[in-house]
Amino acid sequence: MQLLRDILDKQVVDREQVKIGKVDGLVAELRQGKPPRVIAVELGSIALARRLGTRLGRWTTRLAKRLSGKRQARPHRIAWNKVRDVGVDIEFDIDVRRTKILAWQHWLRDHVVDRIPGA
Repeated sequence: MQLLRDILDKQVVDREQVKIGKVDGLVAELRQGKPPRVIAVELGSIALARRLGTRLGRWTTRLAKRLSGKRQARPHRIAWNKVRDVGVDIEFDIDVRRTKILAWQHWLRDHVVDRIPGA
C-alpha cells in the first residue's frame, strides 16, 4: 500500500457510513532500526493547512484557537487501529456522534449559518 496515494485525501466514514471528512494528514511513529508505523490519521482544516505550508498552518491554528478555543486548535486524530476497511472510502470503527470531530461544523452552523437570513 502506498500511503500517500491510497490514504491521503480519501473520504472517511464511520461504522454507520456517516461521512466525517477527508484524510488531511498521517501521523507516523519513528522506530529505531525499523520502518515508520502509521498510528493515526488527521482530519480538519489545520492538518490540511499544515500540508500547504508552515506559515498557513500556524495562521489556521491561531484562527481556530481564537474562534473556538484551545480544544479546536489541533487536528482531529483517529487511531489507525480503528480502521475497518480501506477501499473507495476509509471506514473506521467509530461512532461519529460520540466524538468531537464535527464540533467545528456544529459551531459554524449555530453561530454563523443560522444567523444568515433565509438559512
